[in-house]
Amino acid sequence: MRALRILLILVVILGGLFVIADRVAVHFAQNEAADKLKTTENLATTPDVSIKGFPFLTQVLSGELDDVEVGIKDYDATTGNGSEKIRIDDLNASMKGVTFSGSFSSATAADATGTALITYDELLKTAKAQPTDVAPGVTARVIGLSDGGNGKIKVAVKVEAPALGIKLPNPVYVLSSVTAQGNTVRVHADNLPELAGMEVAGSRIRTITDFQQRIDQLPGGIKLDKVQAAKDGVEITVKGSDVRLAG
Repeated sequence: MRALRILLILVVILGGLFVIADRVAVHFAQNEAADKLKTTENLATTPDVSIKGFPFLTQVLSGELDDVEVGIKDYDATTGNGSEKIRIDDLNASMKGVTFSGSFSSATAADATGTALITYDELLKTAKAQPTDVAPGVTARVIGLSDGGNGKIKVAVKVEAPALGIKLPNPVYVLSSVTAQGNTVRVHADNLPELAGMEVAGSRIRTITDFQQRIDQLPGGIKLDKVQAAKDGVEITVKGSDVRLAG
């Protein structure tokens, strides 16, 4: 009986030491992966990396991690012309089936899914902010974007026609849909504003109300999947395969 008690105590002690060693190892690995990701993606701040599953050490021995979560507070993605940037906020991704090198200098996920946010102020940079002719003596420009409810974007358009002596409500609001086509976010007016007393062709006003933003080079090669208008901006869903976590 005494021997059994001693054996149980030893098992508990060894189990405790294993748990401690496992947690120390996973903490070290998370820090190493975060530093590598920061360098690889040229991030301004160190991202959050969380390796899920227990025990960690047995996953290391298998050469594959089941689930790794990555959080990047601010990420500057490139746009279509390559010279401009668009800020992506709160990018959170779940990486599945992550294979890695022994020193964590490189890691690749078999599959990845995630979410992020493009604020309305950031997306507004894409719209036409300069007054643009939409009819003789009439100019228009987008001055604001906000949540229109029910998954719509409310686009505020400032219309001016001083030479015609016509008084217009300012701004004119247009409800628009937002969609993702490939790596491009598109904003399309559901209905065009009626501007009393003026003949404005729909195609001309759509040069103001409709606009798009291409988003390239997201971290690790993930791609834009879906978009949804929300309270603080456009929520985006991303996904990818063979996604590079580091290296």
